[in-house]
Amino acid sequence: MAKPLGIGLIGQKFMGRAHSNGWGQVGRFFDVPRVPELRLVAARNAEELGAFAARWGWDDCTTRWRDVVTDDRVDLVDIGTPNDVHAEQALAALESGKHVACEKPLAGTLADARVMRDAARKAKGQTFVWFNYRRCPAVGTAWKLIREGRLGRIHHVRAHYLQSWGGPDTPLVWRFKKKHAGSGAHGDLNAHIVDLARFLTGDEITEIHGAASRTFVKQRPLPDGKGTGRSDVDDAVLFLAGFKQGAVASFEATRNAHGHHNRNMIEINGEHGSLRWDFEDMNVLHFCDADTDAGEAGWTRIMCTSAGNHPYVEAWWPDAHVLGYEHGFVNMAADVCRAVGRRKPTLPLPDFEDAYQTQRVLEAALLAARERCAIKLSEVK
Repeated sequence: MAKPLGIGLIGQKFMGRAHSNGWGQVGRFFDVPRVPELRLVAARNAEELGAFAARWGWDDCTTRWRDVVTDDRVDLVDIGTPNDVHAEQALAALESGKHVACEKPLAGTLADARVMRDAARKAKGQTFVWFNYRRCPAVGTAWKLIREGRLGRIHHVRAHYLQSWGGPDTPLVWRFKKKHAGSGAHGDLNAHIVDLARFLTGDEITEIHGAASRTFVKQRPLPDGKGTGRSDVDDAVLFLAGFKQGAVASFEATRNAHGHHNRNMIEINGEHGSLRWDFEDMNVLHFCDADTDAGEAGWTRIMCTSAGNHPYVEAWWPDAHVLGYEHGFVNMAADVCRAVGRRKPTLPLPDFEDAYQTQRVLEAALLAARERCAIKLSEVK
């Protein structure tokens, strides 16, 4: 019988729901060496917390997050809070000997991220970061094709993450406050596509060639409807980058692109072919084999829902019964359970060290935008 993995969660909003569902579904669909048990959830809003805990199956709840990191029933602390408190909560959990799974970006500042990385290097527990898009079967298939050499040497990476919810009527929630979020669309969205680019290519960004950052909506209505407040984070950031092995890349993130609800897209071009993935059609990978005869060459549409051929699919439904956003979290939770149980995950998992490298790229892009010049990653430590 599999040994339980006691989970403690900090946060009950959007990511709290996504993570609760992820942990709760693992044992129903995956054979893992450590089955999650939802022990304790902590959040600030006491009025909502009891109902949240009951709905998602948590044994207990508390308004004191430190209760989670000291609870003997908890083996892994899951952090789904605003970026500015990641470091304090993660450090306390690691000091208590817990495994830690933290939301992205790793922290609100590079300095906090560095402290978290250093603490993880010395810690007993393992660390994980919720770059959930790695766990989409189509992304895993792209990773496999690149590892098999189907693209050859990588020449170009182009990625954008476009959303449309950040217009002037959107309230001044924490994501629009630098002291809590660190940055805006950049840390929220570019974090994902930088991670995907690094994950898929297996290469590291060495230079930001140029960047632009803009805040379009500088005053937003307060959440209580009484007046307005200043938004001091970016609404859009675009930057160009170079990889160690010679590839060039472009990245773009915005919350102000009408018609794009959650368009997380990456395309990679190599000497022998190309591939393209778009989360708004998340079960599909487009692949072009440049070595195909010219009379039949072009994009092939791969429906990545075939058990045994595409990662994670065997745990779910018959072929072409598509997966959704929530399945990425369940798939990642399953891989975390494998890693903690000393089994190999289906795909490589991002830890604090890995996420710190993504945070360095984000920091370098902001520096490039502010200084209006190229920034070498060797200068950002």
